Amino acid sequence: MDETLPKSERLSGQNGVSALFSHGKGFSHGCLRCKYIVRASALLASDENASLAHADASASRIVVSVPKRLFKRAVKRNLLKRRIREAYRHQKGLLSAPCDILFIYSAPEVLPYETIYADMTEVLCTMNCAIEDGRFSQMPDNQEDTHFTPSKKDRSKMHK
Repeated sequence: MDETLPKSERLSGQNGVSALFSHGKGFSHGCLRCKYIVRASALLASDENASLAHADASASRIVVSVPKRLFKRAVKRNLLKRRIREAYRHQKGLLSAPCDILFIYSAPEVLPYETIYADMTEVLCTMNCAIEDGRFSQMPDNQEDTHFTPSKKDRSKMHK
């Protein structure tokens, strides 16, 4: 298993993150809260001769967030983001389907890497069980890889 986290496996841009917030399913375990969406087009793109875009679509994409209200210092927030990305990078093979995932750190103190790693294992296993049982949120076909325009309610939340 390739244990790298290239740019193609990082979710960026307002469109993808907004769709994740509006259509994603979420849960928490330990110090991590998680929101995820299973990508439909990636499930359909299993052709060996797929283009590079389809090859990248077969990988899960992640966003990591550590709230500023919990940790005022950027040094601590960046440390926790690195630990979460590293824990995910080592265990991303546990997922059976390509997803867009948001990890939010929710503990009020800086936890050691081993604790974050254990919580990541539980989060990914729970997510995988939900995906295999069909209890997942799937991004609507008309909104995937297009420009998503958030509703007026969503826009007001983003600017607060």
